[in-house]
Amino acid sequence: MNPANYLSVLRLPGIRQAMLLMLLARIPTTASGMTLTLHVVLALDKGYGAAGLVGTASTIGIAMGAPLMGRLTDHKGLRTVVLLSTVTEGLFWFTAPALPYSVLLVTSFLTGLTILPVMSIGRQVLTALVPVDQRRTALAMDSMAVEVSYMAGPALAVLLTTSANSRTALWTVGAAMVAAGLALYAANPPVKNQEESTTTERPPRREWLTAPLIGVLITSSGAIFVLAGMEVSLVAALQEQGQIQWTGPLVIVMCVASLVGGFIYGGLTHAPTPRTLMAALGLLSIPVGLATGNLWMLALLLIPANFLAAPVIASTGEVITKLTPPSARGEAMGLQGSAFTLGAAAGAPLAGFMIDHTSAGWGFAITGATGATIAAIGKLLDRRAAKTPVNA
Repeated sequence: MNPANYLSVLRLPGIRQAMLLMLLARIPTTASGMTLTLHVVLALDKGYGAAGLVGTASTIGIAMGAPLMGRLTDHKGLRTVVLLSTVTEGLFWFTAPALPYSVLLVTSFLTGLTILPVMSIGRQVLTALVPVDQRRTALAMDSMAVEVSYMAGPALAVLLTTSANSRTALWTVGAAMVAAGLALYAANPPVKNQEESTTTERPPRREWLTAPLIGVLITSSGAIFVLAGMEVSLVAALQEQGQIQWTGPLVIVMCVASLVGGFIYGGLTHAPTPRTLMAALGLLSIPVGLATGNLWMLALLLIPANFLAAPVIASTGEVITKLTPPSARGEAMGLQGSAFTLGAAAGAPLAGFMIDHTSAGWGFAITGATGATIAAIGKLLDRRAAKTPVNA
């Protein structure tokens, strides 16, 4: 690997400002789920099952809305999407403390449809600002930034709720989302480069939504499936040990491992394919379940699997930019966002089901094995394709 690749990317015009802006915009988004959960449990006194339903409603909305918002970006530009999202999110978060549970459940779904797709927008902006031969490094940096936002957002949500109250936390998240929207609207970073902006013709979806692209989307979903299952299994393993207070430190271990893996991946000249990384992520997750009785061994075995988290996310984004025309890139990135959301929505419940009926170790095993199987299915889709534009 070559660390100089990062310096080269950071010297490009607009990159540092765009990355800082997207990082700050992502933190309130990553804090939103935890904030709503704590509000339902603590302020509305409805329990974790009811909180989970709100999260599910929001997840369904986000999964349905991400491609639509991406398509709107392709047709109308970034500012239209940002304006729509900022208005709807502002209305939701500032009124949420006063809403009864039934209304909160419905509005969380509706807001999910138009939530600001900061993850997809970040990848689009970097793709527009960075030459093709430097996108791997840029997207690896983006994946690392996502890890940082996931380390900060939920922790801030807990801090605000416990030190003040859930109403203050909801308003703070809303204010941060509105501020992020206004900043993005003012900055208006490009989602297409100058050459791509001159191309207005949009090919039919059947021409770019090909088997190789579907395979990459499956890989994207599978990666988050494994990671979501791993998080649930980790909490269960620590609870079995009576060491639940170590959840935060071990989550940090997972995030740091992912950051290191992303850094190394971004400096590679020749990188493994997303399918290979996905298979390795799944297979390396299985043995983690063998260490559920030993805290230090558990922490050690979490490192290899999470080392691949940021690389597999970055690699799927890189391939998607190659497989899709610029005029449809927003929708394609939105489809990837939906794949991420659906993967998380499936991985956590499956791991939870296995844990409830067996033990935490089987949670790691089933999600890891399923992830490796998903990678194999994606590879079969590639082989069935008559022609593959890039090696996914």
